[in-house]
Order: sequence, then structure tokens, then C-alpha cells
Amino acid sequence: MSQLPLLKSRRFLPLFWTQFLGAFNDNVYKNALVILIIFQNASLFGLDSNQLVTMSAGIFILPYFLFSATAGQLADKYEKSRLIRWIKILEIIIMLLAIAGFYFADVFSLIVLLFLMGAQATLFGPLKYGILPQHLHENELMAGNGLIEMGTFLAILLGTILGGVVVAIQPNGSLIVAGVVVFISILGWFASLWIPPAEAADPKIKINWNIAYETWHTLQYGAENRSVFLALLAISWFWLVGATFLSQFPAYSKEVLHGNEHVITLLLTVFSIGIGTGSTLCDKLSGGRVELGLVVLGAIGISVFSVDVYFASQGLAQFAATVPLIDVSVFLANVSHWRVLADLLLIGLFGGFYIVPLYVLMQQRSNPHHRSRVIAANNILNALLMVLSALATVWMLKMGMNSPQIFLVTGISSAGVTFVLFLLQPEFIQSFLRWSGLRKV
Repeated sequence: MSQLPLLKSRRFLPLFWTQFLGAFNDNVYKNALVILIIFQNASLFGLDSNQLVTMSAGIFILPYFLFSATAGQLADKYEKSRLIRWIKILEIIIMLLAIAGFYFADVFSLIVLLFLMGAQATLFGPLKYGILPQHLHENELMAGNGLIEMGTFLAILLGTILGGVVVAIQPNGSLIVAGVVVFISILGWFASLWIPPAEAADPKIKINWNIAYETWHTLQYGAENRSVFLALLAISWFWLVGATFLSQFPAYSKEVLHGNEHVITLLLTVFSIGIGTGSTLCDKLSGGRVELGLVVLGAIGISVFSVDVYFASQGLAQFAATVPLIDVSVFLANVSHWRVLADLLLIGLFGGFYIVPLYVLMQQRSNPHHRSRVIAANNILNALLMVLSALATVWMLKMGMNSPQIFLVTGISSAGVTFVLFLLQPEFIQSFLRWSGLRKV
């Protein structure tokens, strides 16, 4: 199934733009807030600016723990397109409140609003993936999910860049950011108006507002089908790996590559382009089918090139330490750096191969009556493993490890974890052998 017809179809295009603009707005806001905290040298409750930035990342993820179960129930109970529009209105209200926060440079209120943005994104998650199987044909799911993943990472990249650029404009960068995020949220709501209706999966659900109980209950939905549960674990592992790399780009750029902030942006750009390219290639490589062999290929590539970043980094720190922080042109003039960029591009590319078929498997094999709650279980597990990534990274740093060593551990760990998952679900290996031609059908 070609992806171009989907991008012309009302069954997909309005949803694509709605989710793209939502992810884009999240990252404009988040990065503008991070830069505001750092350059104001802000402090709250005894936390310095660096600690506040770390805490802010956790605050944005926290709603996924707290509200994913409720989000899954709502997505299964109500007609999805109408619910999406109400959630986009909530985003507009939050961004309107942010105007005062940016005007007064009130970091506390902006962090509270960041939590609300996380809550709004949590409510949207089960709807985004739950609505695809209702609007797309089975042979379109690989293409549709590939485009969604490509759009998400492109939105993260562009939003991060725009947030950093706009907030730095003197003298009214913060106010301009406030206007930009309100405008983007309105565009997202407008796009949502064109999403076709998607009937409720189970209108008789009684919403359980007991967060702890319903979170456990939601995880049980995710575990009721063995192949789906293993897919959820595999998807969550991808987000752990991605979070580890993204968290280390600033330190890796400065301490190993000796690059300035523009080099950090270059690393993020290359990584994001890799994921977007891999995600969109999945449909072509799979012929429109759910090709689980791509998951194995992706896992191999992620592990191999994560390990190679470590070897590609050897000797760079010694060279870099002798010169001032370099910009992108000087960075690219050093041929040794191209191997690093190639590794990051390929990690992203194979990451796209890995993640898209897993999302399709989750959608296709979940019980339609509670598919959104299974997706909510996935979001809970994603958040858990992203927190685990942060804790593990802090521990490795305290043990004296540097960024390349953390990448090495990540690559080796990824090989081990995915190998165990594939042993538990041999269908992945069998599909890979068949797809690659190493075994006849």
C-alpha cells in the first residue's frame, strides 16, 4: 500500500496533522521552558536550574502513569473523533493560560502547565493509535503507522528547534512563544474537525476513577494476549533506548565531540531523520503486510550501531579537548565525525524498522472492544521504561561512565533483551528467516 494515497485521504490526513501539530506544540513549549529555566538560572524548592530541567522531563511523563488507564477507558467508551476535538480544545485552554506564565516568566506556573500538557497528551495517545484500525484497511496499517511515527519524530525535531530559536529572540521571545503555542493548538483543533467519526468500542463501560486499581486492570488487558504483551514490552524497550540516546546527546556533543549547541541539534536531526526514514520504508519492505521479520532486522541494527558509536568515539575526546567548542561546519570538516553521524542515522533507521510492525501487531491482535485500553497499557509501560532509562543513566554516570560507554551498554543490553523477547515469541525469528529468504515458506 503506497503512503501517498493515505496522505490524500480524509480517513488519515486530518488525524496525521492533528497528531503532528500536537507533538510539535508539546516540544515547542517544552524546549522553550527548558531554555527559560537555564538562562534565568531559575530555582524552585531548593532545586537549581539543571535539577529543574530534569524534574520537568519527569513531570511531563508523570501523567502517563496517572491517567493512561482513564484515557484508555474514555477512548473505548466514546466516539473517538468527538473526543479528540474536546482534547484539542483542552490544549487551547492550557496554551492560553501559558500566556500569563510566559509574560511574567513564572517558572512554577509554566511547570504546572507542562504537567497539564502531559495529561492532555496522555488522553490523546490511545485515541491516536486506537482510531487507525477503524479508519484504515488492514493492508494500510503498516503505511499509516509508519507515517504516524515519521510525523511524530519530525514534530519532535522541528518543535525542539523552533522552541529554542523563538524563546531566544530579544527582547520578547517568551511572549512570541506564547503566541506560537496558542496558534499551533488552534491549528491542531481545526485539523481535528475533519477527522471522520469512529464509533465507540464499548459504550457500556463504567469509568473507574480509582487510578491505582484501574492502572493495574489496564495492564492486565495488555497481558491477556501473549504476542501483544511481548510487543508492548518490545515497544517500551525501544522508548528506553531512544530516551537514553536523546538524554546523552548534549553531554556527548560537548564532552566527546566538543561541539556547540548547533552540533547537538545536528545529532538530533540525523537521529530523527533516520527514524522517520525507517518508519516510512516499512510499508515498502513489507509489501503492506505485517512483517514481523523487520522487527528482528531492526533489533540487530539498533544493537550493532549503538555499539559502533562507542568505537567511533574513541580518540575524538582527546582531539576535541585541545580546541574550543566547534560549530557544525568545523564538525563536518572532520571525517571521523561522519562515522558517528552514520551510526546515529542507522540506529534511527533500524529503529523505524523495529517499531512500526510492533504497533501494527498491537492494533491487529488486540481485542477491538478494549483496544484503546491495551494502547493505554503500552503507554504506561513506555513511561515506566523511560523512567528506568533515566535512573539507569544516572547510576552509570555516578559509576564514572561517559556517554560512549553508556551507548555501548545500551547496545549490548538491547541485543540481550530483544534476543530473550524473540525466544519467548519464536514467530519473530521465523518471520525474519522467511522474509530474508534464509528459510523457504
